[in-house]
Amino acid sequence: MVDASAPDVRKDHGAAGSTCSRDSHRGARSAFLSDEDDMPEQTIDPERRPSTGPDPDGVAKASPRKVLVAAGAGHFVEWFDLGIYGTLSTIIAANFFADGDETAALLSTFAVFAAGFVVRPLGGLFFGPLADRIGRKRVLAIIVLVTSLTTFGMGVLPTYATIGAAAPLLLVALRLIQGFAAGGETSSAVSMLFEYAPRNRRGYYTSWSAAIGFLAFVVGSGLALALTAGLGDATMSSWGWRVPFLLALPLGMTGLYLRLKMEDTPEFRAMKESGDISDSPTRETFRTARVAMLVLAGIMVIKGVGHWMLQTFMVSYLQNTMDFSKVHSFLAATVCLAVVAVLVPFMGLLSDKIGRRPLLIGGTAGMLVLAWPALQLMALHNTAFAILGMVLLGLPLAAYDGAINAVMAELFPPRIRSGAIAIPYNMSVTLFGGTAPYVATWLIGATGNDFSPAFYLMLAAAVTLITVLRWVKETSGPKADITVEG
Repeated sequence: MVDASAPDVRKDHGAAGSTCSRDSHRGARSAFLSDEDDMPEQTIDPERRPSTGPDPDGVAKASPRKVLVAAGAGHFVEWFDLGIYGTLSTIIAANFFADGDETAALLSTFAVFAAGFVVRPLGGLFFGPLADRIGRKRVLAIIVLVTSLTTFGMGVLPTYATIGAAAPLLLVALRLIQGFAAGGETSSAVSMLFEYAPRNRRGYYTSWSAAIGFLAFVVGSGLALALTAGLGDATMSSWGWRVPFLLALPLGMTGLYLRLKMEDTPEFRAMKESGDISDSPTRETFRTARVAMLVLAGIMVIKGVGHWMLQTFMVSYLQNTMDFSKVHSFLAATVCLAVVAVLVPFMGLLSDKIGRRPLLIGGTAGMLVLAWPALQLMALHNTAFAILGMVLLGLPLAAYDGAINAVMAELFPPRIRSGAIAIPYNMSVTLFGGTAPYVATWLIGATGNDFSPAFYLMLAAAVTLITVLRWVKETSGPKADITVEG
């Protein structure tokens, strides 16, 4: 049972112009703290909540796997597109920036990478509430189309040697468009999976969103490894780097087709049929869920830093700081991300058994303990130890990712779920994820300490751990209710 001190926003808000009904709010799995001062305290009876749709034994129960394939295919394309940029960052630096200081060129590459994140909050503010108004399916289809086209565009861009300063400018423009679209991907995909999943498997099904993201990075990193090994460093730097970007177009068209074939979620269809779609989900979100969104932003700090350090920075770190070859760096990244991708669904299943909070605490505490030893292993200049170090960084993230997507969805009712997730998610990922490779590279140059990125990981883990311990409470098991404590 949720702590009685946490008010339930599924009560009619009583605000002028609100169309939020008591029944629709009961459809959400858990409550979040409202900023309304006059909201009475009440507990939530899990048994009173309806299933994910009008027919709990029909559509919602029979189709989660098909939805997982369709939503997952588009999600794969999204993260493949983002991942290959980070994986090939060293080669991109050589092709799109002037010859000279390699560190400066790499910093410029990561700055362009971060530029795509700058507009993600705007994309989240646009696409998140849009998914609450027109449906998860239509928004997901738009997003996969835009991101695949922009990534393909990067693959055909002329380099600095051909058109000079216009090359990085065009690269920035495409990253901005890609980042804007990416702002709505995770919130919409997680909402889709959560609302289709059986009630006692929501952690498992939503965790596949993270697992598929890691799998996309595995494919991207593995493809870079195969191309580098087959073509050689010179050919890879000359034109081979374009191949993964060009593949984004056929992959994106496949994802678009599968997403268009999906039916929208039972919860969204039920709200549409009952006329309970929010007229202004953005306004409703900021009126009723401000505190919960702030807490979610704190929970997301380690996701931003940890994911993007592991998925983008570590390849260049192994090459430029630890003097590993491109092949060995790609190999270490591929093995690590594959291990994480396999583990995440098992962690999601575990979160359905024991609750979300233990995995959030275990994952963040694990990062605090393992970050420093992991980088020390990489400094031994042995490929096997480098892989082990990468895996040590990945293990706590796998535990965290097994629970976090269900937590995000459980914090908010379906009327505002996608938008309420997208806004804090993208703010945190922008501030801490998009800048993580840049900050880590800068720290090494500024301090002269090759292990300084470990401290950044530890700081991010500490922020999330404190947030979970102080503000997030739950009961364990398949009826887990995440709530924000005031």
